[in-house]
Amino acid sequence: MFDFMDVMLKDAFAQGRALKVISGLKNLDKENVLAVARAAEMGGATFVDIAADAELIRLVKAAISLPVCVSAVDAEVLAAAVEAGADLVEIGNFDAFYEEGRRFEAPEVLALTQATRALLPKITLSVTVPHILALDEQVVLAEALVEAGADIIQTEGGKASHPISAGTLGLIEKAAPTLAAAHAIARAVDVPVMCASGLSDVTAPMAIAAGAQGIGVGSAINKLNDPLAMVAAVRKLVEALNISNIEVRN
Repeated sequence: MFDFMDVMLKDAFAQGRALKVISGLKNLDKENVLAVARAAEMGGATFVDIAADAELIRLVKAAISLPVCVSAVDAEVLAAAVEAGADLVEIGNFDAFYEEGRRFEAPEVLALTQATRALLPKITLSVTVPHILALDEQVVLAEALVEAGADIIQTEGGKASHPISAGTLGLIEKAAPTLAAAHAIARAVDVPVMCASGLSDVTAPMAIAAGAQGIGVGSAINKLNDPLAMVAAVRKLVEALNISNIEVRN
């Protein structure tokens, strides 16, 4: 279905180097979101993912030329965001709700996908598979989501992992759940898989090796206070994906 704003986005997935920079589903801090969006563009990211807020969408669209994705867990909210100028939509970023005790089970995610596709028959639709499901259940749900019209399947798992090691090993431990999900799901569906939650420049190449065609990164960038540090973090991720892409092709 891929009704992308621009061919570069589609190509990035095809080449296994798509990078989505996430400001946060509940992040309505205009200054921070704009800083994240500008850093994403300056650092070479493929697109940004922001809250489904009309004013925020207009501000970001005016500030950068990258495609703008919005995240929400309500089909009507996503439809309104598209009216405000969003280029693609995401059912996900569930991490924002887990700390409140809200769970997203397979039937609800599937129903959200069906409702969103009914309201937005042409928009590019990404859907996250909740990490709270067992791995085999994640695969079954991913297949159903594609059948329901999802164009991209996103994995998660950062908050499900509790690294016990420091340094590089700790980064790998933190990314393990989402990497495992990407590996299993990528072999079951015929749409791009985006690996997200708990990733770094160390584990980004592992996501691609696992079968993902892109990664999503949020707190590793949006929690930084310095715009230059944000740009540097994005560039490190881009470089990691480029190196991974070269190694896979060789």
